[in-house]
Amino acid sequence: MHTMEDNSSCSSAGTALSEASFLQRTLERLSSTQCLKVSTEAPVAVIALQRYLSDQPEGQPDSYDVTVTDGVWRAKCSVHPALNHLVHSNTLRTGTDVSITQCSFVYSERRLGHGYICIEKLRCGGEMSALLPGIQDVASLPMMVKQGMERSVELQSDVPLQVSRKHYLSLWNNEDPEGDIWTSGSPSSHTVLDVSNITLLSSLESCFRNTWKPLPLLVKIIHKSRLRYYGKFGLKIDYPFQAYFEVADQSGTMSLVLWNELCPQFYQKLSVGTVLYIQNYSLKQSYSNRSHPQMDHHQMKTFHSVEICLNARNPTSVVTVVSAKSVLPQWGLPEVSYLFTTRLQLDELSNNSACDVICLVTFVGRVERVKSKGKKGPEKFWTYRWIHAVDGSSDRPFILEVFSSSQPEVFSRICPMTYLVCTQMRVCRVEGSLPYLTSSCETETFITGYHKGQPYVSDPRVKTFIQWTKTLKDNVVLQKTSVGGHYCYPRPPQTFTQSMADASAQVPLVAAADLKKEMETLQYREHKKVAIQGQIAAVRYTKHPKSTESRGTEEREQVPDVAPDVCEPNTQDHPSTAEQTTAPISTAEKISVRGIKRRIQTRKVKQFSLNLRSMAAKRSSEIEEEEEEKESDSGSEDAPNVADSQRNQDSDVISWESSSWPKQKQEVSEYLCEGGLHQDSVSRRFTIDEKDVLLQRSNLQPTHWTPEQSADTPPPVVCPGFYQVTILGINKQMAIDAAFLPVVSSDDPRAVALPQDPHGNTMLSCLSSGFLCPLSHSQSTLPQPEEVLGSAGELEDMHLVCILDLCHLGGDRVEVLISKVYRVTEVSKCTAL
Repeated sequence: MHTMEDNSSCSSAGTALSEASFLQRTLERLSSTQCLKVSTEAPVAVIALQRYLSDQPEGQPDSYDVTVTDGVWRAKCSVHPALNHLVHSNTLRTGTDVSITQCSFVYSERRLGHGYICIEKLRCGGEMSALLPGIQDVASLPMMVKQGMERSVELQSDVPLQVSRKHYLSLWNNEDPEGDIWTSGSPSSHTVLDVSNITLLSSLESCFRNTWKPLPLLVKIIHKSRLRYYGKFGLKIDYPFQAYFEVADQSGTMSLVLWNELCPQFYQKLSVGTVLYIQNYSLKQSYSNRSHPQMDHHQMKTFHSVEICLNARNPTSVVTVVSAKSVLPQWGLPEVSYLFTTRLQLDELSNNSACDVICLVTFVGRVERVKSKGKKGPEKFWTYRWIHAVDGSSDRPFILEVFSSSQPEVFSRICPMTYLVCTQMRVCRVEGSLPYLTSSCETETFITGYHKGQPYVSDPRVKTFIQWTKTLKDNVVLQKTSVGGHYCYPRPPQTFTQSMADASAQVPLVAAADLKKEMETLQYREHKKVAIQGQIAAVRYTKHPKSTESRGTEEREQVPDVAPDVCEPNTQDHPSTAEQTTAPISTAEKISVRGIKRRIQTRKVKQFSLNLRSMAAKRSSEIEEEEEEKESDSGSEDAPNVADSQRNQDSDVISWESSSWPKQKQEVSEYLCEGGLHQDSVSRRFTIDEKDVLLQRSNLQPTHWTPEQSADTPPPVVCPGFYQVTILGINKQMAIDAAFLPVVSSDDPRAVALPQDPHGNTMLSCLSSGFLCPLSHSQSTLPQPEEVLGSAGELEDMHLVCILDLCHLGGDRVEVLISKVYRVTEVSKCTAL
């Protein structure tokens, strides 16, 4: 029994808890007012940021829920649509602090007992949260719910606050499964199946137009496509997903389509090699406007006219996943076949042909996004990354353009020194460049840790690759690895062609006045390639001093290698959200925070060697152990720092400018000064010790914060300096600064497949070719920047077409790199016939 003193103490504790919690006080104040402007600000940390399709007929196509904590409570809130641009620029992101300055409480008009806080105005904090390191277990903090709404499912579970939506979408694309609704790993059925009354795929075409009761199917999956999301406003389907599978039995192959609710239930359970017992399916005429995997190597008949449809209703399909041990040889199901190709054989493959590859990764680029070219439905993005990998058959690596294949846990963990398998890749041939491989809709990727259980482990070509890797020394391979940085392939052609018939097939030639809009509409990690006409008005080379190179490791640990990226979103276009700007952080505070968070880089050589040995053993043993199980069952040196859009005070600057630039500079109506070099623009050497922090920096911002999200700073990048090129538009009304980082070493990932025709190392020839020659492992034979800039006078008043690579790096950082220039004699124009 509680005494009066007990009740008093409990009440006091509750009052103290409420007073300590900014979120609790805010919710209590919202009980008496519709809209609350917060005068006494307290930071809260963002621990989740989730996206879903908006239910509003106009305006933003996406809505966002954000989960924040003040260290006492967690609160799931809605983000006002006026703040969506902060998410698009990755200014509002997980793992940082924000200060809520205005919010309101929204009651659901469609459901009793449901409501939520809507954040209408906020200020973003610095690079990393100061609050989260002091919280021992964020997941254990209670979720704050308004009194009387304790039974609200949306507030307590992993579903959107807007009750009309049933699921979240991946934050940065539509193809990756997102949320708790996607189930995986459930046990397969060990029940005895009645296969005496099944039908073969070959008989389905003749049954399609007849009234019939479908007999069960017994099939094996031989190909799996990525997810397709087809949701849009007004579509009354809770789970608008679709996935294609190619299935086979002894009579041939046919397409199978998983629809809507069955996708979250089954997609991650179904893999290539899985055997299915299917009842209550329907048939429909095949959809012709879709891609198909290349399956000639299976040597089976393919039935194209109809496809099998699995739905949750009308009829309710029954899908049984048969365990591998229950599959009987007398069923006659075909083995899964692969098209493994070596790098040497790739040169002989025709354009658009399909192949599978197994290789050792040596370079992994940062994840970027590109807008889908489709014009139907809401705007969507593809996510992709460039990869180099070797297989020992050639001195040249595979160049892989790998798109997300609805396997986010694999895509985000691809790193150098891992064994990578990519299936159903398509060959791309471009004149003047080496062939590269790009993903298809049916591509699947697997890395070390995910090979077990895959049918390809018994393929002879996989075994040959594993034997080759045993001849390698990890410490030697590591010297040739790198991660991150700007990378774009293939390089622009020797001649710039503007096609009047098909503008989408070429790099768009944009008006100088439109370039600013192109940059302002970029979203986080979105990449665009554009061309502009103009002339080069000035070139400046920023060279870092040798004294910086001589600093020891311990001294570098005490000095920040680059000013932290502070969230300072441009609010000029959003007058209603002017309070969103970031509170200023002093230089002393920046250095102090970075000094605390920086990890000591020094490691013992013995420990480093152990890491290498354990990593090599894990890679090779995973595939070999799987094959054994099947057989038994059946019987660097110190580097100067690169500053984000700024230079060290003691750096050496060499420059050239045209004679007319001082006057023209005063007359231009717009001067876009974005031409600095960013940390994320330069690739860096991969090390085992820095693996986690390097992967975090090259991946996209995660939806959920975890304690594993490191606050460490990666080591400084190797970059002797860079050129800043000022381009004056052809009509001399606009100018823009672009960074030019020529390839100066054959160790640079960009040097792979680079046409290395010798040139005179003039400023113009370097801008045209993209490199200084001759390329080698040593830079001692290359010309000095003074020599290159000494020839810049030939650029005076020269009419050029400049190719620019644009990429939004987050916050207010936009990367602008010049990748090639063309003289007007190198430009051609094609007209429609």
